Amino acid sequence: MRIAYVTAGAAGTICGNCLKDNALAAALHDAGHDVLLLPAYTPLRTDETDVSDSRIVFGGINLYLQGKYSFFRNHGILDGLLDSPRLLRWTSSFAIDTDPAQLGAMTRDMFQGERGPYRREMAKLLAVLRDFEPEVAHLTNSMLASMAEPIRQQLGVPVVCSLQGEGDFLAKLPNPYRDECYELLRRHSAHIDAYVAPCGDQADVLADQLGQSAGRIETILPGIALTGFPEPRGSDGAGFAVGFLARVSEEKGLHILAEAIERLQRKHGDRTVELRVAGWRGADAKEYAAKLRERFQFADHGYLSRDEKLAFLAGLDAFSVPATYRASKGLYCLEALAAGVPVAQPRIGAFPELLEATGGGVLCAPNDSADLARKLEALMLDRERARQLGLAGRRAVQADFHAGRMASETLDLYREVLT
Repeated sequence: MRIAYVTAGAAGTICGNCLKDNALAAALHDAGHDVLLLPAYTPLRTDETDVSDSRIVFGGINLYLQGKYSFFRNHGILDGLLDSPRLLRWTSSFAIDTDPAQLGAMTRDMFQGERGPYRREMAKLLAVLRDFEPEVAHLTNSMLASMAEPIRQQLGVPVVCSLQGEGDFLAKLPNPYRDECYELLRRHSAHIDAYVAPCGDQADVLADQLGQSAGRIETILPGIALTGFPEPRGSDGAGFAVGFLARVSEEKGLHILAEAIERLQRKHGDRTVELRVAGWRGADAKEYAAKLRERFQFADHGYLSRDEKLAFLAGLDAFSVPATYRASKGLYCLEALAAGVPVAQPRIGAFPELLEATGGGVLCAPNDSADLARKLEALMLDRERARQLGLAGRRAVQADFHAGRMASETLDLYREVLT
């Protein structure tokens, strides 16, 4: 099968959508299919082998300039430079504003599609897809839904659209942009052949705005590449090591975990409980991270390569990323479980579904460091239970949460829309 998958770069950061889309495309390749993984906005960034195309569609710099200046909308003489992956990577190294309050107009313009200021970008996308001649097109999230109608009309292929956490962003847009985007999204839904979500919660988030019932949105649970995960061994000391491995930001809840660990350290001693932190951080998160380092004691490992990440996970006794929003995938939890490490996660977003399916950890109240501390303490005081939870999670991930299973179910969905 020939599959065109339009994904979204995340301005130089490591993001769950990039990791999932890249892993899915790689697994589809391995299954013998021809996949064009086409980045939008910026190049992808992943700690695995990048299988995305070198071309960028709807380049972020071009979108900004075309949204503000008619010259760039009407003339493409600088497109080769502005859409250069090297330039986009360089600009992405600076702080990028992703605050919905500041991006209402640009988001609305994206939803306008061919009828908005980005008509030329749409034509460039269609030219790339026309050369590839796909049998099916897949959009990484509903904020790209304006691509569906021209793809179906001009290429004559069905369009699948994922839901991957954009609901929270859209809900935070200021009006009138939010209502305009929702109205445009409902119109575009008529040209989407199937929606797919990584968990039932994400189907619930956007179902009404899509004009769909949540039950009609396909759920395909995420999977990860399992290559290289070592046998579980636990921490290398006598204490209890709790890890955080995700993008360092307030929404990921590192401060909540740090407060929980501080509670345990006051009760059991600093040497008994240790917090280890790793993950990507943008320029906008440096102040947040610096304040946490001033207030709390933790080992900061910074950004890790894949091999370093696997070694980091192997040395933990427990894992937690107490996100403050409805996380759609929780890939970091799957990675911890693949290493045999039990997780403690808030009862929100994808986490209840993941833990019910894997049996690999415990749930706590969202935004509650005291409850998180109690759940981690229970794991610390009953090491055998913690070990069994980790092993159960590892078995479940190996059986059902690998990229190959995700690719197989996605192929079934493609075949369904092709019939």
